[in-house]
Amino acid sequence: MATSDTLLAAVPATASSGLRALARFGFAAKGVVYILLGLLALLAATGQQGGQTADKKQAVQTLQGLPGGPLLLGLIAFGLLGYIVWRFTQALRDTEGKGSGVKGIGRRLGYAGSGLLYASLAWYAAQLALRGSSSASNGQQTLIAKVLAWPAGEWLILLVGVAIIGGGLYQIYRAYSGSFQKHVNASELPAAQRSIVYRTGQVGYTARGIVMALIGYFFVQAGRHSSAQAAGDTEQAFDLLSTMGPAVLGIVALGLMAYGVYMLVQARYPVLRGV
Repeated sequence: MATSDTLLAAVPATASSGLRALARFGFAAKGVVYILLGLLALLAATGQQGGQTADKKQAVQTLQGLPGGPLLLGLIAFGLLGYIVWRFTQALRDTEGKGSGVKGIGRRLGYAGSGLLYASLAWYAAQLALRGSSSASNGQQTLIAKVLAWPAGEWLILLVGVAIIGGGLYQIYRAYSGSFQKHVNASELPAAQRSIVYRTGQVGYTARGIVMALIGYFFVQAGRHSSAQAAGDTEQAFDLLSTMGPAVLGIVALGLMAYGVYMLVQARYPVLRGV
């Protein structure tokens, strides 16, 4: 009987270990994407690559030309899949203890939505790894155009934009309230590095919040003018920042790289509740 109980107890432990590994791999993959994204924006700010900015898919695409590119892309795709699985686990199992009230359900849906945002990027990386090419069509604008054709579609896109702006402002709030650090087990960090990691996270979350707020602004404009072309992504946010001067774009680019580094730290020292 004792042997049977031990075997049964080992099943959830093994599943939890696998889920923790997927989550950590996901944080690392997300970190790499943001470091590449920030690096490309920094190059644009300094007059490299013709001053052309990039979005997340173009950032991932830069791995294609590196030695072992398909393998790297495959690892990124797998890592992002792990991130998606973790986000849905947070939503479905309520690992963060948000509860089943209206507010709690809203937060849990936010976790699932965060995972879904990376689904197309994971698929794109997988296509590049397997086939070496992928469609360059703007799926976001196609989807927005379909929504705009719905009754009250303009209002729906506008509300999405407002929600994204709210998400961006919340990222900035997290940066200066320090709430972001609860996902990193700082007790395992050397004491001399804790302050550096904390400041890196503050800078990173602030830059990410700025970019998110700008993307939300583009969605609001798309809803107001009933124009899918008015909607923008990270690349358009960078383009807007570049009109304020290369220094502004460069600072935000460095901030996104800092966010990527913080994600790598989170992958190394994660706080994973409920698993």
